[in-house]
Parts: sequence; C-alpha cells; structure tokens
Amino acid sequence: MTEIQSDAVLESVKAELAQAPEQVVEEIVRQTEATDQLEKSLKDVYFVSGLGTDERVFRLLKCEGYRPVHIQWQQPERGETIQDYAKRLTDQIQCDRPILVGLSFGGIMAVEIAKQIETEKVILISSTKTCAEVPFYFKLFRWFPIHRVFPFKSMLWAGYWLAYWFFSINTVDERQMLKAILLDIDPQFLKWSFHKVVTWKNDEIPENLQHIHGTSDRIFLMRFIKADYILEKGGHLMVMNHAAEVSTLLEKLLIGQDST
Repeated sequence: MTEIQSDAVLESVKAELAQAPEQVVEEIVRQTEATDQLEKSLKDVYFVSGLGTDERVFRLLKCEGYRPVHIQWQQPERGETIQDYAKRLTDQIQCDRPILVGLSFGGIMAVEIAKQIETEKVILISSTKTCAEVPFYFKLFRWFPIHRVFPFKSMLWAGYWLAYWFFSINTVDERQMLKAILLDIDPQFLKWSFHKVVTWKNDEIPENLQHIHGTSDRIFLMRFIKADYILEKGGHLMVMNHAAEVSTLLEKLLIGQDST
C-alpha cells in the first residue's frame, strides 16, 4: 500500500469514526421510539394487591403483550364503606372496560370495582368472590371485633415464622420480601381492610370473573372456595413462589384461552 493510499484509508476511518456518535444517537432514538410505540400498543391490566401490600408481590409475574398498571391503596376515610372506597379506586383506571387482577383482599376490591363499572375481565388469585367463601372463623370477628384494637403490626413483627407458615413462604428471598412488606404496612389500613373482609356481605359474582386458587392456601382455605382453576400446592402468595405457573395461566386467561 502506497503512502497516498494509506493516508486515504486513514482519512476514511476518521470520517467513519466522526459519524459513529451521530449514528449511535440515531439508533438509540430509533429504538426508544420503537419501545414507546410498543408500550402504547400494549393493553393495560390493572393489578390490585393484597392487605396493605403493594406491587412488589407481583414482581415475578409475566404477562407478555400486556402492560401492568398497579392500583395504589388510598387512606380510608372515616366511616367509609367498601363500596365507596372501591369507587375512589376507579379514579386510577384510565380505560374503558378494564381488565382487573386482584390478589387476596385486592380480589375483593376487584369484585367491588366490577360491580360499579363495566369490565372486560376480572381475575382473582388467592381470594374470595363472595362472603360465602370467607371462612366462618373470620366471621366470628363480626361479633367479637378484637381486631379493631389488636396490635396487628406488632404481632406480625413478633411472629415472622407464623406469618411464613400462613403465607407458605419458604426461601430466604421470599422471607426478606415478606418482612419488607410487613414493615411498610400501615397498621390503620390493615385494621380497616381486615374489618372489611370479616364484615363483607357480597353475594354478587361478575359474569366475566375467573378464579385461580391454590390447594395449600392457609388464609382462604380451598374447602370453602369454588375456583375455576386450581394450582396444586399453591399457597396464599403463590404469585411469588409459583410465579411461573401463575403467569402461564394468567396469560391464557388474558387472551381468552382455556387452560385445560
């Protein structure tokens, strides 16, 4: 290669290097725009978590083709009914005929929301559809409302191992997650929501409701539940420790496929 040719190649490389940053920026912009378009095309699914918990309990779930939107708990107003509270939560729903996925107490709230607005689907996980599915021993608190003064949060802190058993938690990561959730629970909200569970008198089931339940649920026992889909050995927080199975079933229900 002659000196002239070498200089030409060097200049060509320099020219390409000078253009590279702009090309990289253009590629990043293109990818960002494509991601934004994809996100806009995804259908929203509104998740409602359990007693005082948040979206962390759903972190391992996957629902391809859908965008999870997490309903945030609000502080209950004095004397507020569960129906009025559900009405307030609907302010967070930004689409017509939403898809609702409710876990535990969130399932109860999803039912109450569905009684007030039109929904496309309501999917309950580890929850209850009517007061008939609430265990009888919960209902004893209607007549003996010690939960109104019981220091729930203090007892939960003192009884981690009991909480692990109730929620069927086994691994270190799951225990750490549950501890973090218990730490963040608002004790007043916990008392309010528990009271709403034990005094719930609903007997109306939305027509488009599907119910997923685990055979090892120690909160809402399987013997009281009429579920559409049953996961063997699934506990109350099976969205965490049976996330793959729940995700597979959830995706089938979202697109309208029968799991059988």
